[in-house]
Amino acid sequence: MHPGSAFFIVLRRMRAPLILLIVVYAVSILGLTLIPGADAEGKPAPPMSFLHAFYFVSYTATTIGFGEIPQAFSEAQRMWVTAIIYATVIVWTYAILTILALFSDRAFQQALSAGRFKRRVQRLAEPFYIVCGCGETGGRVLAALDKMDARAVAIDLDENRLAELELEDFRSETPALAGDAAQTQNLFAAGLMHRFCRGILALTNDDQANLAIAAHARLLRPQLPAILRVEHDAIAQRMTAFGATQTINPFANFARLLALAIHAPALYRLHDWLTGTPGTILVATRDPPAGRWIVCGYGRFGHSLVAELQREGMEIALIDQHPLEAPGFTAVVGSGVEPEVLTAAGVASADGLVAATDDDLTNLSIAVAARALNPGLFIVLRQNQQSRAELFAALQPEMIMAPAEIVAHAALARLTTPLLPDFLRAAEARGDDWAWALQSRLRMELGSAVPLCWQLSIDDNVATAIVTLIAEGREVVLSALLRNPSDRSQRLSCVALALRRDEADMLMPEADTSLMIGDQILFVGTAAARAEQELIARNRNVLHYLLTGREETGWLWRAMTRKWSKQPVEHLGQQQ
Repeated sequence: MHPGSAFFIVLRRMRAPLILLIVVYAVSILGLTLIPGADAEGKPAPPMSFLHAFYFVSYTATTIGFGEIPQAFSEAQRMWVTAIIYATVIVWTYAILTILALFSDRAFQQALSAGRFKRRVQRLAEPFYIVCGCGETGGRVLAALDKMDARAVAIDLDENRLAELELEDFRSETPALAGDAAQTQNLFAAGLMHRFCRGILALTNDDQANLAIAAHARLLRPQLPAILRVEHDAIAQRMTAFGATQTINPFANFARLLALAIHAPALYRLHDWLTGTPGTILVATRDPPAGRWIVCGYGRFGHSLVAELQREGMEIALIDQHPLEAPGFTAVVGSGVEPEVLTAAGVASADGLVAATDDDLTNLSIAVAARALNPGLFIVLRQNQQSRAELFAALQPEMIMAPAEIVAHAALARLTTPLLPDFLRAAEARGDDWAWALQSRLRMELGSAVPLCWQLSIDDNVATAIVTLIAEGREVVLSALLRNPSDRSQRLSCVALALRRDEADMLMPEADTSLMIGDQILFVGTAAARAEQELIARNRNVLHYLLTGREETGWLWRAMTRKWSKQPVEHLGQQQ
């Protein structure tokens, strides 16, 4: 019995009332077995037997009231019974009030909720993910998983966040636990060791909690994918020591993308287009300029930005409220909302400005003040709270850095399309011209809206038809997955971006590439094309038609054909 279980709490709370009940019953029964009775003529009679005393106390204490049985009582017995009545009523009242108080006890309610949560997770019979932290980032991830028909289990310290989660119009039920995700028992209850658990996402705002989750995943389920949010480099190093390879630092990620946008705008646009929300139209903005930049706020985000901008050779001026220890930079102590401070930092001649403080209203004030002094300034704003999205959109900055959005997009990309981050890194090595040509081709084939990226594994779970044909010795080429099942002369609205085989990646694989069991293929295209492709991968008849242009016969005819096809070979062998 676990100390925190509901049954344990009931026993602990009811210990005193139960002991009192037992004592009162025992004393009452003992008294009746010792006090002399009276017969029908009023003469002294022996006391009650133990059985009769127990029977009488039982029905009297429960207020049933059968009267004086087995015979009329003596005066002494009636006095004792009077005391029994009052004593048992008092003790029973105490016990009932204790039970009522137990139902309003917070610890008991949490134990009941934890028990229900644990049973719901144990009954899950389909793949699911554990999402630790249900703030803005976790909420986005849970909503996206629900849209993809992927099950999830949530843990968060804040009960209010979980209550908000229940108000969401999710298509599938999401078991949620109010508790510390860094605790072992909570991770066990969430299904860390469950056979259908497919991954864990540590998305809390607490790096130490995320580090603890990384340690649990590494030591208890080493093969389980773990995606971890981290904002401090020291914690990131400790996560790496635990073998974590999928850490997401929103500040470092955005700083790297800003640097990428400065020196390779086509690569940045390709990245933005492939990782955006499918179906949306990206608003065209001017490219961030190379030149002189002002960074307001030299915290974690500011440090990451300055490091990347310095690597790109930008001239940098810093503004911060606290004394700066940034040798080599133009440093101004003050607030960026003050025009004189911006002027001292050289805003009139600056090319770009980043409002990087951890306060949204301060960042908006900095942008307004800076734009008044230099209307042509390229402005980047840090947005900490999603609830202020309308304010930021109304100001129309060139770029917005929203940590929750960055982490959510990166986590979902690594969860659903692990090949995409690797493809984007490989694309950077190909250069800006290659990215521009690829994006132009993709826009011509797929349209201007942000496409959907997905990954297809050639295995028994999702590509049964392909695996079957390959096992029979037939060649299945990539082009079969790019043709329309209704008319093989027409192409589906999708493109193969990468193929991974034996840990080696092939970018933009050719259509005549032969597939092998175990291949991982990254596609980009429309949702309709993905649905058609899933049909091709699972349906043998459709796949056969796309490969040969002919309808495939039934299994009986195939078996007979294989048998007949072998007979001439055997006959020729006998003749020889």
